[in-house]
Amino acid sequence: MVSLPFLNKQKKTKSKQPDPTQQVISTLQDMVAPSALEINPNFIKLGTRYCSTMFILSYPNFLSANWFSALVNLDETFNLSIFFHPVDPTKTLQQLRKKSAEIQAQISLAAERGLVRDPLLEASLANIEELRDLIQQGAEKLFNTGVYLTFFASNLESFKQIEARIKNILEQQMIYAKPAIFRQYEGFESTLPLGIDRLFLVAPLNSQPAATLFGFSSLDLADNQGILYGLNLHNNSLVLFDRFSMPNANMIILGQSGSGKSYSVKLELIRSLLIGTDVIIIDPENEYAYLSEVVGGSFFKLAVGSPDRINPFDLPTLGEDETKDEVFRSHVLQLIGLVKLLVGEVTPQEEILLDNAITQTYASRDIFPETFEPDQTPPLLEDLESTLNNIEGGETLAAKLYKYTRGTFAQFLNQPSNVNLNNRLIIFGLRDLEDELRPIAMYVALSFIQTQIKKTLKKRILAIDEGWWLLKNEASASFLFGIVKKARKYYLGVSFISQDVEDLLTSPYGRPIMTNSSLAFLLKQSPANTESLAKALELSEGEKTFLLQASTGTGLFLAIDKHAAIQVLASYAEDQIITTNPAQVLEIQKIKKEMAEEP
Repeated sequence: MVSLPFLNKQKKTKSKQPDPTQQVISTLQDMVAPSALEINPNFIKLGTRYCSTMFILSYPNFLSANWFSALVNLDETFNLSIFFHPVDPTKTLQQLRKKSAEIQAQISLAAERGLVRDPLLEASLANIEELRDLIQQGAEKLFNTGVYLTFFASNLESFKQIEARIKNILEQQMIYAKPAIFRQYEGFESTLPLGIDRLFLVAPLNSQPAATLFGFSSLDLADNQGILYGLNLHNNSLVLFDRFSMPNANMIILGQSGSGKSYSVKLELIRSLLIGTDVIIIDPENEYAYLSEVVGGSFFKLAVGSPDRINPFDLPTLGEDETKDEVFRSHVLQLIGLVKLLVGEVTPQEEILLDNAITQTYASRDIFPETFEPDQTPPLLEDLESTLNNIEGGETLAAKLYKYTRGTFAQFLNQPSNVNLNNRLIIFGLRDLEDELRPIAMYVALSFIQTQIKKTLKKRILAIDEGWWLLKNEASASFLFGIVKKARKYYLGVSFISQDVEDLLTSPYGRPIMTNSSLAFLLKQSPANTESLAKALELSEGEKTFLLQASTGTGLFLAIDKHAAIQVLASYAEDQIITTNPAQVLEIQKIKKEMAEEP
């Protein structure tokens, strides 16, 4: 039969269109993949970078805790993988029994020959028998452990230097590492986040020494929700931290004059404002006034002639799960503490009299413990003075209060309150107060702050600069400790700032304040203070040396069990706002004056 091609039906062929999904995948692969891959016996070249995988070959008889931290905190780019391959206990016991028999035979043979005992053989036998007992009891397990490290370098010279550094770090601890010769590609794959051991170059470790591989503490302090505190001097990483993620958000900041305390505190506070945290500051030297001016905060000057006034008799606000009676009685105790600051020490009899007088003073305004309302008009200090004059034995206390009611300091405490906390930045400036009034003003401000923050639960930081003023008197120190201890309840983080370490450590309430602070920032210290802090905070010798030699703006950041040396870093704009350098401050004031004079 003749085949006529023009009679045959032609099959239509569909043109294949490129799959756009495949194109995207291909493009992503091209973006991620290196431009070239060159595999050599002892290194791999990925594009223009060199990498090599090393494995730990052998360990000493004893591994100390945290030995791995020196390697983990190495200031280089590397991938690290640790693989634990469990070994069957039955096989392990069989091998240990066989090894024990061999060693015992060697010891017996040496004894028959009259040879001097071999301490190494005896120690090995004791270790094997101890391990056999522990494995038999289920207290220990054996693992074939693979530790692989792939490091990266930009050129061969730095490649050799990094390899030498890694070997040196490990060999100082009698741990030996080797490059994975002719198996570099498998080594590279083993250190990728795949969880696959392509090398299986392992060493046997039982549970206790294997656990030391988990015992390292990275010097990285990072939290996605936190603020930037500075640069980690150990590994050049950024210290990003959220103080409110700790068991409590309290912090102590200690350092010599000129070490950078105020600068670092201002930087933390201005960055906290940016992420929605309200800030309250007690400022003995008006160092934070310019910060308030720049960010639109409220600055209240507490002084004898100041228009800003706080009445210590303002009624307290009820917190959650609090009764009126207990809150009122706590408030009375605060007022007793204030009077002690005003008049000096009081006898137990006078304290009882004072308790009764304060209650009567409130009662004269129809304010009673069980029924009071926070918006009732409170009495003034002069009302307490009048009550004391009308109580037998109260004349002496009333006479001591005279200078605060009608005398020199009459306008300081004997006026109705006219300040409020309706701003995200509140500063109480105390610079214009006499020294004897400063702890009193700080006490009154803290009492007012405590009352106000109960009204609305918000994330807040309370910074108390030169907090040692409050530690000089037992009543004010006790009150401060109470605020620090209860701060978490009110979503508050207290920053205690001081240059006087001894006052903090010797005060009966100083150490409890430290204990109730999850964070600490220690700047440059004197030798005497360094020794005291080292004992109180369990600092290492290296950390003590660092504090003695620290430059301005560098310090030791402590977050419970994590310690890191950091350098405080500010942008140019931040620096212009928070600087405490006198020359810079004068220059800023000059520029502001010139700008104000311009038409």
